Amino acid sequence: MTLKKINTVLTAAFVLFILWFGTEYILSPATTAPGFGLPSWPSGDGGGFLVVKGIRDVILALVLAVLLLTGHRRALGWVLLVEALAAFGDMATVLAHHGSAPTAFGVHGFTAALMVVTGLLVLRETREVTTAPVPAPR
Repeated sequence: MTLKKINTVLTAAFVLFILWFGTEYILSPATTAPGFGLPSWPSGDGGGFLVVKGIRDVILALVLAVLLLTGHRRALGWVLLVEALAAFGDMATVLAHHGSAPTAFGVHGFTAALMVVTGLLVLRETREVTTAPVPAPR
């Protein structure tokens, strides 16, 4: 299997996973939210923030999907690296609010690390190979 195929499969998996997870937050935030890792959740009108997280995730997935489907591989690599910051931010949020460390590292941290690795692999795949110029005959 070529590097491009591996990267495509990994990126497609990210798209599907993030899209699914974001949709779950939009459709049933109360049942999805406990898996995020925070010790307590907003009450009353604060539950709307869970839907905001879902919308964010759906948009992150759609950006990756558009780049993947349109063949903008180099941009895809860079966007994977940038979007890894969202997962890293989720990890930092869980840790800063005394949430579940295993969830912070095992879900959010692992996702961020895998996104960085995938982004770097896509950038490696798209790296332009330059050859030394052939000297002109004398």
